Amino acid sequence: MGAGWTTGGTLAQETAPATADPSARRKVYLHPGQLFTAVQPSVVTTILGSCVSVCLWDPLLKIGGMNHYLLPFWVGDDMASPRFGTVAIETLIEKILALGARKNRLRAKLFGGACVIAAFRARDDHIGVVNARLAENMLRLQAIPVVEQDLTGRRGRKLVFNTDNGASSVKYL
Repeated sequence: MGAGWTTGGTLAQETAPATADPSARRKVYLHPGQLFTAVQPSVVTTILGSCVSVCLWDPLLKIGGMNHYLLPFWVGDDMASPRFGTVAIETLIEKILALGARKNRLRAKLFGGACVIAAFRARDDHIGVVNARLAENMLRLQAIPVVEQDLTGRRGRKLVFNTDNGASSVKYL
């Protein structure tokens, strides 16, 4: 089994040996519109404003991944891409399950959804809030428990997530 990332609807595969040494975690930077899953312990970093990242992992098998989506809904007029939350969340779940994780063991963490533009802060439906609510609703429908979330607000975030143990850290920007 290997690790992969998705951008623009394509999945790139890379084979690497699994390791139990947390200091040997592979380092990955996730750009907007990408997702990453891994059997190999990896530390995934991204920067979020109004975008949202869903982090998933199976604590027993230590398999995990993360997405970074920009817009909530794919409306079918272009290629299905993880730039859209509906595609990114479904694809992340599928990829982790394909690596051997069990859905009933998956745990989730949600981050992002800020309103970084002052002119939109008075609105209840700015893109960050819509992105955040989509993640909450889709995971609830999939019966995947959210064990931590840091959503909305006014500031961007730097997110770091460990795919093997689910540890995460956030630095406000």
